[in-house]
Amino acid sequence: MTYPKELKEYPQLEQKTYPFRLFINDRHEEKAGQNILFIHWHEHFEIIVMQRGSAIFHVDSHPYEVEAGEILFVPSGGLHVGYCLKDGPICYTSIVFHGSLFEDWKQDPQHEQFVEPYVSNRYQFPVRPAEHMPSFAAQSALLQSIIEEDQVKGPAYQLAIKNYLHLLFTLLSRNFLPQQLVGSSKEHHSFNRERFKPLLTHVEEHFADKITIEQAAKTVNLNPYHFCKTFKKLTGRTFIDYVNLCRVNEAERLLLESNLSITEIAGRVGCDNPNYFTKLFKQYKGMTPSGVRKV
Repeated sequence: MTYPKELKEYPQLEQKTYPFRLFINDRHEEKAGQNILFIHWHEHFEIIVMQRGSAIFHVDSHPYEVEAGEILFVPSGGLHVGYCLKDGPICYTSIVFHGSLFEDWKQDPQHEQFVEPYVSNRYQFPVRPAEHMPSFAAQSALLQSIIEEDQVKGPAYQLAIKNYLHLLFTLLSRNFLPQQLVGSSKEHHSFNRERFKPLLTHVEEHFADKITIEQAAKTVNLNPYHFCKTFKKLTGRTFIDYVNLCRVNEAERLLLESNLSITEIAGRVGCDNPNYFTKLFKQYKGMTPSGVRKV
């Protein structure tokens, strides 16, 4: 399944010859429902290691609630977005890498048999491997070793990280590849996301425009009921909620990066009533627009 180019992210990795990067997302205070990972996709693999707090991530329209210590695998090309579940601090680490990281193993027949099917996206590991693999907890210790290697950056740490990741893929493949080869793996439930591409693009670029649920549903040839149900599975939000989130995120950017008045900013993001805008902003960001500028 392909997704809109506008939602494609190009992670800034360390080097072209070392397509890997570790991102630590640490927030001291978040509100329940706050967006902690904006909807996007990329050609890289991403492993999310939850370290503090709780969140819900939607990966290819499926919701996954995670607590500290839990791990999610986002496949290459997978559309994903995340929200905080509870008020308070939250921290997760994203291990992001491209399949070309394993280029050196290409001539190895064991690599071709066990790892290459996943690197090339012919098969995918479950988003939550621990649910299907009792021994995963022990193997996930490799991820902590990767995080430590990246933070310490000792001699040849890049080589150590590559080997830890390759070993992890190999061990996971031992468990999942036989099932997938005989076709017993669970089929991915898929929605017709192709029809949502133009709408998602429009919302991202024209969130200040007025658009009703009925109008949005019409653009994807669905009735309002099925539109609302499918849109929430795709993004984790209702359509109105998603539009509002786009508006307040842009408003926050303008508050921090421009000298526009709050009334001017409200107008630019499609809120004609400044009082309503202040209420909406506080609902999503936990503080007033003027409070943002005082921080």
